[in-house]
Amino acid sequence: MLQHLTIPRGPIELAADLHLPDNADSSAPLRAVVLSTPGSSVKEQIGANYASRLAARGIAALVFDPAHQGQSQGEPRDLEDPYRRGEDISYAIDLLTTTPGIDPQRIGVLGICAGGGYAVHTARTDHRIKAVGTVVPGNIGASFRSFQPDGPVAALDALADARTEEARSGKTTRVNWLPDTLEDATAAGQTDIDTAQAITYYRTERGGNEHSTNRRLLRSDSLLLGYDAFHLADRLMTQPLQVILAGRIGNTGSYDMGMQLWKLAPNPVDLMVIDGAGHYEMYDEPEYVDAAVERLTSFYVNNL
Repeated sequence: MLQHLTIPRGPIELAADLHLPDNADSSAPLRAVVLSTPGSSVKEQIGANYASRLAARGIAALVFDPAHQGQSQGEPRDLEDPYRRGEDISYAIDLLTTTPGIDPQRIGVLGICAGGGYAVHTARTDHRIKAVGTVVPGNIGASFRSFQPDGPVAALDALADARTEEARSGKTTRVNWLPDTLEDATAAGQTDIDTAQAITYYRTERGGNEHSTNRRLLRSDSLLLGYDAFHLADRLMTQPLQVILAGRIGNTGSYDMGMQLWKLAPNPVDLMVIDGAGHYEMYDEPEYVDAAVERLTSFYVNNL
C-alpha cells in the first residue's frame, strides 16, 4: 500500500510517500522507519527501493523529497543544506507521530549514502528516533573537504567570491553532482567504476527520474564544507546502530566512513559487509538490496 502525503515544514511542505504493509488496516500499531536518502536523489529512487521492501516485511516506511528538491517546496531550488536535511527528518517524524496506525514510540531511521550521515546527525539530538540503520553511510562534509585540490579553506575563499558575484548579478549558479553522461565523464578523465555506476543509475532509465535534476546550488558547497555528520555521535547518538557496507571498496569513502561510524557509536548492534557489492549497486541491485533489507528488518524488529 502506498499513500502520497505532504509533510508540513514551517511555511513549506515536503512531498512524501508512506509505504505500508498490505494488512496495515487490520494490524496493531506499526513500527515505522523514516528514510534519509542520498544527495541528489528523490523519493522514487533509492528510498522507494528500500521503503517498499521494508513495508513488504511489515514495517511502515516514509520516504520524502528534501526541502528545495524534487516535488517538495522551498526556494531556492536545488539547495543541499545538510542542516535542513536533518531538520527534514525531524519534520517527517512529527508527521508519523500523529499518523493513525503508527506507534509513535517505535520510530527508527534508515540513512543511505549521504543520508546515512544526515540520519546519524539528526539522531544525536532527536531521541524520538529509537534505532538508526545505515547503508553505505557517508559523511558528506568530510567527502567534500577531501575533494578540494587546494584544500577546503581555499575552496571557501573561492565560494565567498562566487557568492558576492551572485549577489551583485542577481543570478545563482548550479553545478553538477555527476557528469550527465558516460561520455562527459570520460572527457573529464573520470573513468573509475564508481562514477560509471553512479551515472548508469542516476542518468539512465535504470534509475533516473524527471524530478532528480543532477544539479546542486553552488552556495550549498560552503555549508557542506563546514559540516561534520558524525560530530558528537560518540556522546549523543545512544540509539542502537546498524551499519551495512558494500564489500567492494571504491572511491566513495563509504566503507571507511561506515567503519568510523561503527567505532564511534556508543551502541553499535550489527555490522554487515556485503561481499562483491559496490556502493551504487547497493541502490537497486536486487541481490544486494534484498540482503540488506533482510538484515535491516531483523534489526528494526529487535530494536523498535
